Amino acid sequence: MVSAVFVFLVSLIVGAAAIHIGAQLLIDRDTGFRRATVTALIGAIAYTLVGLFLGWIPLLGPLLMLVAWIGVINWQYPGGWGTAFGIGLVAWVVAVLILFALSQLGVVTPDALGVPAT
Repeated sequence: MVSAVFVFLVSLIVGAAAIHIGAQLLIDRDTGFRRATVTALIGAIAYTLVGLFLGWIPLLGPLLMLVAWIGVINWQYPGGWGTAFGIGLVAWVVAVLILFALSQLGVVTPDALGVPAT
């Protein structure tokens, strides 16, 4: 139970930090870390729900999951779908870099990056 809560909190903080950095780079004003945290939480819920109901459809399911996540970013930030896509792309790169750094420090295992431990 403690492990699951830890994974959830680390994932939320990493996701919020990554979205915040993406928004800072692509939007010309401070949007706040709180908005990034809410976006990360709602985005994760939308991604999971779409995955639950449609994720099994080859190619289309994962694409719809991604569109749902970017849709939440689009809803939370100004600039339209292009800006939301850019924020999502930057957030993904930043999250991978943060998780890689945390795995090098021994805080998370490499499987957090999607690479099974050997």
